[in-house]
Amino acid sequence: MNNSMILHHYESSPYAEKIRLMFGLTDSTWYSLISPVWPPRSNIDPLSGGYRRIPVGQIGADIFCDSSLIANEISRLTGNKAISPSSITGHAKSLMLRAEGDVFFAAIGAIPPRRALTTMLLKFGPVGTYRFIKDRSKLLTGGSSRTPGTSKATSIFTSFLSDLEQHLSENTYINGDLPSVADFATYHPLWLHVSVKRGAIDAGPAVQQWFDKIGHIGHGQQQNITQADAFAAARDANPRSLPTSDGTEEIELGSTVQVAPLDYGVVPVQGELAAVTDERIILARATIDFGTVHVHFPREGYGMTAQ
Repeated sequence: MNNSMILHHYESSPYAEKIRLMFGLTDSTWYSLISPVWPPRSNIDPLSGGYRRIPVGQIGADIFCDSSLIANEISRLTGNKAISPSSITGHAKSLMLRAEGDVFFAAIGAIPPRRALTTMLLKFGPVGTYRFIKDRSKLLTGGSSRTPGTSKATSIFTSFLSDLEQHLSENTYINGDLPSVADFATYHPLWLHVSVKRGAIDAGPAVQQWFDKIGHIGHGQQQNITQADAFAAARDANPRSLPTSDGTEEIELGSTVQVAPLDYGVVPVQGELAAVTDERIILARATIDFGTVHVHFPREGYGMTAQ
């Protein structure tokens, strides 16, 4: 288990769906541990130190936060360079960044509010819907991301679908002839939209054909595990060797720091600064139950403060 990834996720998470499709493309064997839709999350909080967002990847005593960093780890494990976000350039990268930015937050806003509310009631029930809405409102507190109103969200979403239709009428996949991380990053807000809308995507034929192809990639070789299994994997392993820091860190290695996303879910994780590279920040967390674990964050889009 220490050589394959454990994914802490829940089934309706769009970012988790992006990662699950990467396992499908690479036909990877991976371990699935279902998390609660909202905190607290007893399966991952003790390992990550309270990182708010989902999914979280785990390989032994190394914990990977943010889907972009998890994608890099899958690329490293499988040797598939097309899974790494750094492999995407040009117009494909522009579409991917739009999908993960304004389009993601417009995906729900573009759905009639009554339809979205009905979907939540069907999934969570009245009490669960109240908890879900309250939690997601808190998720945006203190960050840079904002949810657009219905009119603006609809404009953003339909404009993106139009641009995507033009691109896919000339390309088989977002980055050319083969699927890549750009497809999964572009697909996941559309998948969220369709899931909440409970109906087909209102897009042109090229987008519809591509959407169906991506959805049929599947999730690879999934094996379900328990919280005890994940905890044992962390407890029985040592964190992997640290990369060489690039010397640009503003805070001295070994200092106590907090790291948090800048856009949303800005709940800080505290630990000892173990390494800083051009790609990631790594904190060492000393725990009673698991020994030392290393928590990895992307450097881009995350802030770090000394304590």
